[in-house]
Amino acid sequence: MKKHIPNFITCLNLLCGCLACITAFEGTVGGEHKIFIASLFICAAAVFDFLDGFAARLLKAYSPMGKELDSLSDLVSFGLAPGLIAYLFASDLVLTYNTIPAGKYVPYLALLIPIFSALRLAKFNIDERQTTSFIGLPVPANALFWIGVYFFGISYGLEYPYIWMVLVILFSYLMVSEIPMFSLKFSNYSIKDNFLRYLIIVAAIVSVSIFGLGGFAPVIVLYILLSLLQNCLHLKK
Repeated sequence: MKKHIPNFITCLNLLCGCLACITAFEGTVGGEHKIFIASLFICAAAVFDFLDGFAARLLKAYSPMGKELDSLSDLVSFGLAPGLIAYLFASDLVLTYNTIPAGKYVPYLALLIPIFSALRLAKFNIDERQTTSFIGLPVPANALFWIGVYFFGISYGLEYPYIWMVLVILFSYLMVSEIPMFSLKFSNYSIKDNFLRYLIIVAAIVSVSIFGLGGFAPVIVLYILLSLLQNCLHLKK
């Protein structure tokens, strides 16, 4: 019976992703409030995504089915759902700043988010180098970034479609890049071994306390910069 517990938790991740997609669609009518709820569903999916791996390790209930189910769930929760949020945000930008050529097609660039998320997840499943760290930006981190972009943008002025377009292309590339990035999973709780992890957690608490859900965007940028800094320090040794 216990072998099914991680898969059940993974299904809760998928359920939250589906609810996030539905609620995001309703955002065309309900606006920011509906996008806020959709974002909370994505955050809940991220919690379940962490817990299913934790449960699998605790119960020693690994399975090939669980690995595939996890990726399929992540594609919905952290690929399609944030892609819809990015699409809605771009649609609002284009309506407000409609001078960009062929502006009505710009929001469809958001489809790169689920497409590159799928590529990232497929790559992860066959890449044996990513057991204790990541190669490329993890899809949950990318999803949190786009939640942050939406709420940071509407509150503090990400006003131009060109900036949004550059971010979509850049973060899509980061997901499939060969850039090593540290994992946020703890093998122990010592400050020395987990300094960067604790730093990200503290930064997330402070940033979200100040900026609300918009605080996720600068935290993910910090995560990427710290990963790059760690890589540079390793190369110098």
